[in-house]
Amino acid sequence: MSDAIPVGSLSGGTDLCTGFLGPSPLVPVWAGEISCRMLGASVEAFDPEGRSLVGATGELVITAPMPSMPVAFWGDPDGSRMRTAYFDAFPGAWRHGDWLPITDRGSCIISGRSDATLNRGGVRLGTAEFYAVVEALPEVADSLVVHLEDDAGGPGELLLFVALTPGSTLDEAMRSRIAAALRADLSPRHVPDRIEAVPAIPRTLSGKKLEVPVKRILLGQPAETTASRDALADATSLAPFEALAGARRGS
Repeated sequence: MSDAIPVGSLSGGTDLCTGFLGPSPLVPVWAGEISCRMLGASVEAFDPEGRSLVGATGELVITAPMPSMPVAFWGDPDGSRMRTAYFDAFPGAWRHGDWLPITDRGSCIISGRSDATLNRGGVRLGTAEFYAVVEALPEVADSLVVHLEDDAGGPGELLLFVALTPGSTLDEAMRSRIAAALRADLSPRHVPDRIEAVPAIPRTLSGKKLEVPVKRILLGQPAETTASRDALADATSLAPFEALAGARRGS
């Protein structure tokens, strides 16, 4: 019996209860890549017009049903929340929220979350870059950044929210330090238009930041349609964003 240990990377989704990219004993393992699409998973990379891509980064979509796909959300009798979450971008295809290049040999690379990528002036900015810089500052315990697009085609508004360490205060001097760190370590495009302190950054029970729900709240969607409070590590963490959304509507 061979004592060789198979090694491979996988990608999937909690919401799908399965993996859809992974290794195979019939396919080599390439460094930094997931070997292939798994059996029964019709995974493609789509451009914004819904055309399949090879050798270029696109949206990870699933174009045919899988046995473990959810058919409904709890408390969503008309299916509107599920359609908004997964099917609005490409009707008939499940948009998972990841960037995916598929190579010409069929291997795959997950290159980041598409729904957490900021598009400012046509330039994609990854949120992880912000957090690495901002949360390195001793006064910042946690942070969250969102970009609110301008429907008229302008640069929109880049908002950074910070939860501070005990005893710290977000004053103009600290705002300037945060802006200077982002400008020096990243670029002037990464400097937020506005920096605000909040008591806590909304996270799920598994620790994921709720970037997309916060953005939707700030754009006017009711909080109860964007996130389940039962799934939050701190059920009160969305309240400051609801208040800010109300103030923006009233301004």
